[in-house]
Formats: sequence, C-alpha cells, structure tokens
Amino acid sequence: MEKYLSLSGNHSSNKRSLEGLSAFESLEELILDNNLLGNDLVLPGLPRLHTLTLNKNQITDLECLLDHLAEVTPALEYLSLLGNVACPNELISLEKDEEDYKRYRCFVLHKLPNLKFLDARKVTKQEREEALVRGAFMKVVKPKASSDSVATSPECHYTPLPSASRELTSHRGVLGKCRYIYYGKNSEGNRFIRDDQL
Repeated sequence: MEKYLSLSGNHSSNKRSLEGLSAFESLEELILDNNLLGNDLVLPGLPRLHTLTLNKNQITDLECLLDHLAEVTPALEYLSLLGNVACPNELISLEKDEEDYKRYRCFVLHKLPNLKFLDARKVTKQEREEALVRGAFMKVVKPKASSDSVATSPECHYTPLPSASRELTSHRGVLGKCRYIYYGKNSEGNRFIRDDQL
C-alpha cells in the first residue's frame, strides 16, 4: 500500500496524464513538482491525501484548481503552489508584492478551510479568521481588454527621442573629451578607513 508518491518532471512528453493515480486510493502524500502541469490538471478522487505539492508548474487559474482540490481531496492539510503564476510571488514577478500574497493566502484558505500549511508556512489563527470573513472577496480579477478598444486604437510606439532622430539614416552625435581627473578625496568609501590602515 503506497502512502507517498513523487512524480518527477517528464518534459519530453506533451501529454501529462495522472490517470494511474486512481489505483492509489490510500495515497497520503503526492509531489508533482516541476511537471509542466497546467490548468487542465485532473486528479482522481484521493480521499486520504493530506499533502500535495504542485510547485514550479504552469498553473494560472487558482479558483478552478481549488474547486477541483476541494472536491477530490477532502483530507488535504498541506498544499504548496510556489513557482506557479497562480501563486503571486514578488521574487518571480515584479508586478506582485506582499499584499498580493496575503490576498492569495486568504482566498486559498476560504476555498480549502482545512489547510494547516500553505506554501511551507503554517496557517495562523488570524489568517483562518480573515478567510472566513473576507476570503470570498480576495480573488484577484484582472479586467479583460475589450476587442473594440484594441481594434480602434492606433499603434503608438513611445520613444524618448525627438522625431528628427528616429530615422536610422540621419545620425547626429557629439564627441567630447573631459579633462576631469578623479583623486578620491571626497569619496564616501574612504571615510571608514583610517590613515594608519592604508
């Protein structure tokens, strides 16, 4: 009887099937890190699964994933989604910040209230209480661009250069020489070094 299963990434295959997992009904831990799994991820019913890691995959639709996990993994207590677009991380994306990650945690705990750990961090009592009150409203939704505004707006490429210098054939440049010599007397780096240390 298998209680732990880890599937390593198979990048040569385009089809990533997890159908064989249905044979492991008593599976308790499943690691699917770095397998290029996307929003089409379908897990069979795993009633005893308490640990699931889906780190470094290609999951973007968080709500769909959480609804599926709530249905097929009722005993889930540990979930990790680090390295996916669905998990906002300021180290991976400059557009994300700590507030995005807090909203993400609150939304996940709203959808999966039995979690004890999320992304290698213990779920606090305060997070659990906030998820009960505000979790449903923490879903991050980006406005969709309407097809009308895209079709009617002319393409405008911004350039900081004046219009006369945009053409590749008309070059105008200035070459100069500077007579300034740096002696380092006003250097900030030297203020911590005493003369006897030189």
